[in-house]
This record gives sequence, structure tokens and C-alpha cells, in this order.
Amino acid sequence: MMQSQPAPLPDGADAMQAAAAGVFTFPMRVYWEDTDTGGVVFYANYLKFFERARTEWLRSLGIAQQKLREQTGGIFVVTSAQLEYLHPARLDDQLFVTASLKSAGRASLTIEQQALLVHSNSQAQEPMPLCTGSIRIGWVDGTTMRPARIPNHILEQLS
Repeated sequence: MMQSQPAPLPDGADAMQAAAAGVFTFPMRVYWEDTDTGGVVFYANYLKFFERARTEWLRSLGIAQQKLREQTGGIFVVTSAQLEYLHPARLDDQLFVTASLKSAGRASLTIEQQALLVHSNSQAQEPMPLCTGSIRIGWVDGTTMRPARIPNHILEQLS
């Protein structure tokens, strides 16, 4: 018996349009490891999805976090996370996880994020929001973990 394969992730055309509007879009798929016994994404895993998208967003801007730590001694840490769960994601669902800068201070950034369901049955349908969040990340000294100012070159790359 031949098993059907899940559809490939979207080609990213919509993601490219969103990026042009200042929204970074990261495609991903839901795996068994992401789900609970009810077959839906475990609520805390959206934080992992958001972390991956934020990391790739920064990387797309030329900000590699390990390299930053080596060069500056500083790191970003999550200081606040507010999430709203709207609809469940399920095994094999295709998602777009977005990240966009809402505000930048001297020592922290606030990033708006969404997990969106990509409808594989129709290109005409808009992705459906599943979870939205506002994540605040602070810049700290990587050794002392005390707050510090975000280096100017990072703030310039974000603007």
C-alpha cells in the first residue's frame, strides 16, 4: 500500500510579499513532536515556533546571535511574552510564522509575531491566524546577565 506524502511547504511567494512589507515570514510544518495527546500543537510549542522565526529574522538581517555574543559579549533574552491562542494547529499543518519589529528601545525590542495556517487546498484563501504574540527581548551582558544597551550597529540593522 502506497502512503501519500504531505504537500511540500509553500514556495514563499506570499512570504516574499510580506517581507517587502516589513514582516519576516518563516515557513514550517507541524510534526508529531509538536503535538499533545489530543493531536493538536501543545500550547507552549508556539513559543518555540516564535523563537525560530525571530532567530531566522535576525539572521536574515545579518545578525547571527552566536557571532554577536563572541564579538560583543551580549545576548538577547526573552523578558516578556504575551500570546493569544485563536485556533489549533494539527499534525502536518503548514504554517507561516511571522516576526515584525513593533518597537526598539536602547535595551529591548518588542516583536509582534503570528503563527498562520497555510491552506493547502486553495491558493485564494488567506492564511488563518492560529496564535498571535507580542514578545519583548532584552539585551544583556552574556556573562553577568545584567541589562545592557543594544549595540548601535544592531539597532541600525533593524531600522
